[in-house]
Amino acid sequence: MSGNARFLVVGRGVLAGVCLAASVPPWGWWPLAFVGIALLDRLIAGQSWGRRFRRTWLVAACWLFPAMLWMWDLTKPGYVVAGALYATYFGVAAALCPPGRARWIALPGAVLLAEVARWAFPFGGVPLGNLGLSQAAAPLGQTARLAGVYLVVVLVMVGGIALSAAWERDWRVAGGIVAALVVLWGLALVAPRGHDIAPLRVALVQGGGPQRTRAANSDARAVFERHLQASEQIHTPVDLVLWPENVVALDGRLDGSREDKELSALARKLNTTLIAGITEDVNDRQFLNAAVVYNPDGSRGERYDKVHRVPFGEYVPLRGLIEKLAGQGAGLPHRDAVAGHGPSIVHTSVGTMGTVISWEVFFADQARDAINNGGEVLLNPTNGSSYWLTILQSQQVASSRLRAIETGRWALQAAPTGFSAVITPDGGLVDRTDVSEQRVIEATIQRREGNTWATTIGPWPMLVLSIASLILAWALQGRSTLRRRQSEQQAT
Repeated sequence: MSGNARFLVVGRGVLAGVCLAASVPPWGWWPLAFVGIALLDRLIAGQSWGRRFRRTWLVAACWLFPAMLWMWDLTKPGYVVAGALYATYFGVAAALCPPGRARWIALPGAVLLAEVARWAFPFGGVPLGNLGLSQAAAPLGQTARLAGVYLVVVLVMVGGIALSAAWERDWRVAGGIVAALVVLWGLALVAPRGHDIAPLRVALVQGGGPQRTRAANSDARAVFERHLQASEQIHTPVDLVLWPENVVALDGRLDGSREDKELSALARKLNTTLIAGITEDVNDRQFLNAAVVYNPDGSRGERYDKVHRVPFGEYVPLRGLIEKLAGQGAGLPHRDAVAGHGPSIVHTSVGTMGTVISWEVFFADQARDAINNGGEVLLNPTNGSSYWLTILQSQQVASSRLRAIETGRWALQAAPTGFSAVITPDGGLVDRTDVSEQRVIEATIQRREGNTWATTIGPWPMLVLSIASLILAWALQGRSTLRRRQSEQQAT
């Protein structure tokens, strides 16, 4: 390959990756997701497995490094390693696809398997910047209620392949794919999505303050008092008040603390159910991160302890080894959050609340667990104030929108400095705060029950179909190769 040809290939790869990055929040130019996939498909068409790997790695790197830029401020070495490693997942996925047109069958499933792998490995995964998030505010996002975000990822790939087929002027394939996408979108509009059972008046409290602050370098009492002050804006009567994650940061335990008494008094004053995000010390190496219920009479109710922890944010995997390698001043958290267990719900006097704390909203299994255990509303108390820019916060709103569609529930996201949001069961954004403002969002929502297909079937059908697509594609590729060789032999 000449230097000019190689330069052109690199340029097309960078363009494909930039299109994918620009399709996800905070940019959110969702049609570019299909353009990026089409460009990727043209790059790997007819290429050796090595070229498929290298070219796809480049595309994925140019997508993931911008889409995960928030991680730079959390752990610079981790950001570099994660971006390079996850790009490798997608390179392997493309290498496992056949080079001929049978790749159109394999590629959607292979990319989904790569997405699932990076959402899980290593250390629990990083499910941000994914292709599903690109469609949270787009028509195709509605298909999440059929088979979850896995289906959305596959359909983004399929839509991109339609553009690639159109480039080849294969109008039958392109037209068939577009028709199938329209049918699936229409099916999503009439598919089961649960039903209302009772109205609920809610208030989401955002105390405000500067972004890019962390517990280690901020005044925990000042954060708490900002939320007490903001709560004075609440108009009664109100059924449920939601405070963000860990805005009640205690040096000791909740029992008998000053903050415990003040939260109890606030619940009594408002005559409401108050759910507040609280961190408690266990010892000098461990802490708890929970959403705690205060009843209208001021008594304490149930609590939910966070299950999915942020690697290198709330705990350090392989701490002994990582601390030696990172050395002093690496910015690693000094304590590890203790992982919770049990269903993602809290029972209250105003209904059963599905509860996913912050990072957990990026994991569809956590929200599905909440709903399948009786959750009538999906709560996401979060704390985005630690992070640089608004990339993570914007993607979290998009993720909450997908979880709302998947589960058929209203989703309430409360953050100390933004973004807080009220989201309908169709993923519609009713209201959203700005960054750093002190504000209370009040709304009347509906408690809901009933399942969507996504919460009923879970992820396994899409995973099985993805593996089957790879097997089928290689079988078709083998048959095509055999026929070509037979034709060549007959010709000679």
